[in-house]
Amino acid sequence: MSTDTIRDTYTHVIRKVRGQATSDGAGVKLVRVIGGPQLPDLDPFLMLDEFGTDRPEDYIGGFPEHPHRGFDTVTYMLEGRMRHRDNHGNEGLLTSGAVQWMTAGSGLVHSEMPEQESGRMRGFQLWINLPANLKMTQPRYQEFAAGSIPVAHPADGVTTKVIAGHVGDVVGPIAQPSTDPTYLDVGLDAGTEWEYELPAEYAAFLYPFAGSVIVGEGQDARTVETQALAVLGGGSRLRLKADGGPVRMILLAGRPLREPIVRYGPFVMSTKQDLMQAFVDYQEGRF
Repeated sequence: MSTDTIRDTYTHVIRKVRGQATSDGAGVKLVRVIGGPQLPDLDPFLMLDEFGTDRPEDYIGGFPEHPHRGFDTVTYMLEGRMRHRDNHGNEGLLTSGAVQWMTAGSGLVHSEMPEQESGRMRGFQLWINLPANLKMTQPRYQEFAAGSIPVAHPADGVTTKVIAGHVGDVVGPIAQPSTDPTYLDVGLDAGTEWEYELPAEYAAFLYPFAGSVIVGEGQDARTVETQALAVLGGGSRLRLKADGGPVRMILLAGRPLREPIVRYGPFVMSTKQDLMQAFVDYQEGRF
């Protein structure tokens, strides 16, 4: 086999995207990485927000009651606490390291309000599309505290928190058959290299939130800096190397739905008619 063929099997960086500072909810300051002008979506991923500050005035207003229909929201808390409630009577408290995977389905109205813990609030919220035949499914939650999420050590200097998908024999607790997601929190010590097999033909990206990482092999290798999102493609063998010091990143992959998307604000549907119906149902209290 030629060296070119070997190189072609490796995933490489198709493009890099920087997030855009914005605010949401009651003035919460965040960075929108997917869902902005540079990268409107990456099927099946609709939006990725990073929030992180030690200034309570940047987040204390939280996200008061707001509706959702037609997709999943995934909240991953790195630091801080978030109280959530919805109009179906569900309530819970996300603490540092916890994950909530909420399937909004046919619709609910919920709130996410920070609770002070040493002044820090940091994490991610991801939106993942649902296929047309599941957009009106019953809402449900998959919620796991930090201690319930397994950690893999696939190589020396590599620590991987497995939220969804698998690393070797370590399987994450989150299941969503329609998009079969992989969601990993990967840490590499300084100078460490690691290879991971991504599912073939899936959309994939990584986002370093501490340090920077070298992605790829040979002449295709590229450095991805802190808070830059790298869209991945071109092969299933992902090679990562910490660039200088240690690095920590989220790595995601999901099966594309390849279906029409008609969205406005908190509603993501497959047709304009269904989108209009979502507004009517919300206004008439049918969520």
